[in-house]
Amino acid sequence: MNEDNSKRRLGRGLAALIGEMDQLPATDVGERPAVNPDRLVPIEFVGRNPRNPRRYFDESELQDLASSIRQHGIVQPVVVRTTADNRYEIIAGERRWRAAQLAGLTDIPVIIRDVDDRTALEIAIVENVQRSDLNPLEEAMGYELLIADHGYTQNDLGEIIGKSRSHVANSLRLLKLPEPVRDMLASGSLSAGHARALIPTSDPIALAKSVVAKGMSVRDTERLAQNDIKAQSDPNHGQAQRKDEKDADTLALERTLSDVLGLDVTVNHKGSGGQLRIAYKTLEQLEEICRLLERR
Repeated sequence: MNEDNSKRRLGRGLAALIGEMDQLPATDVGERPAVNPDRLVPIEFVGRNPRNPRRYFDESELQDLASSIRQHGIVQPVVVRTTADNRYEIIAGERRWRAAQLAGLTDIPVIIRDVDDRTALEIAIVENVQRSDLNPLEEAMGYELLIADHGYTQNDLGEIIGKSRSHVANSLRLLKLPEPVRDMLASGSLSAGHARALIPTSDPIALAKSVVAKGMSVRDTERLAQNDIKAQSDPNHGQAQRKDEKDADTLALERTLSDVLGLDVTVNHKGSGGQLRIAYKTLEQLEEICRLLERR
């Protein structure tokens, strides 16, 4: 299958793999008619895809779904692929599979679609992102897998999942954070906006703990990060306010441009003029900047 066909397939999503379904159900047990499974299989023969980027499942939501499954059963089958010895790996439906175990089911309905490793990974990532089932860190890790393992560009991913290239770039920036800050992001203690502001700071872990403890807004976190960055370059910063310290409007402009480009942007005013600095790390990023400028 060539790259263009692969992208078109992913654009259709899991519904194309399952067959005659206009769209996936909004809930695991809902009003839409059930899809007929291929068969019932022992639940212990089904395992998760170890490369699925989704790692976090809300325990209370799983318990609620388990209660519904005890009453109604699994309305929408779990989509799997065959691995070996009549074992199956989940392509989509891990949440239902986990809840079924909590509900005490011994067998679960499955739809079998034997696809390769690449397709299973792509579908798992794309479907989770399109349903907003991933937290910001899981989303970033999913993008990184597709780029590293399958040669996707940020533009490719943006087209496939229906988001901007800058959204993809900003997601990937979160992977620069140290592990404790990633954990706060994954648990929801920090938002993606909070986390992005902390990326260039000298001690993201300490600052993140302070942000969480004080319940700081994203704007306050950005100010905190900016003060930290200034302190790195100016040992006297904090003892007396520098005359050239950036005002709130300049900081807001830097944040807006950084979010649009998915890159670190700094604005330095000098008299009636100044400098706009865009930092890039790869030739792909430089080429994308050039394309954006040429289109203007």
